[in-house]
Amino acid sequence: MKLDDAATHLEALGNPTRLKIYRALVRAGEAGMPVGKLQDRLRIAPSTLSHHIKTLVTVGLISQVREATTLVCHANYATMRDLVDFLVAECCADEVACKDAKTAA
Repeated sequence: MKLDDAATHLEALGNPTRLKIYRALVRAGEAGMPVGKLQDRLRIAPSTLSHHIKTLVTVGLISQVREATTLVCHANYATMRDLVDFLVAECCADEVACKDAKTAA
């Protein structure tokens, strides 16, 4: 993942309401969650929920699928994994003790 892409994803998640929405969808698993249930669970006004969902869809963190008359939101787990991998990819890379331990091994 590129730095700019990571920044865009993190910026979208930097809003408390969007973070609540995203976490609820991650918890929902592969089945996702209908927008109506998401609204009920998080007690968010429909227009506000729609605005925040649009932002998350635009940056690729979630997707929406219409199932008959129901709009279902799904967390994009591949994007989530890529973002987490980006964040931890160089964990401790500049830590002296970490480098010494690798050299000794």
